[in-house]
Amino acid sequence: MTIFCCVNCGQSLTSEVVPGEPLRGSERPATHEAVSPRMDAGTFKVNFDASLLILHPDDVPGTTPHPDPRRLSGCCGVAGQDGPNLVCSGCGVEVATKESDCWTDNFVALIAAATDAPASE
Repeated sequence: MTIFCCVNCGQSLTSEVVPGEPLRGSERPATHEAVSPRMDAGTFKVNFDASLLILHPDDVPGTTPHPDPRRLSGCCGVAGQDGPNLVCSGCGVEVATKESDCWTDNFVALIAAATDAPASE
């Protein structure tokens, strides 16, 4: 298992996670609400160029919403189109983008360069 930590202050950003694969087949609800999360809880996936770590939205307890409200736009959740919208709860450094609006996928993309992952257990 791995816990990803903030490279700036060492704060744990994630709960314990293991490599996994994205879930398929999330149908868009007819009403304005978020789709099911893209990843199972407790799993992560490195994106195609290793710049992002894709996680379940509940697996980033060491983050908090960005203090700039312009980063948190969306109608039913956060769209994630205005730059990183999650910061480290320890030091305030931008660490991830959450998408959870009714027209987006539902996941958190942790910026790999903002993390210092300890060796997997």
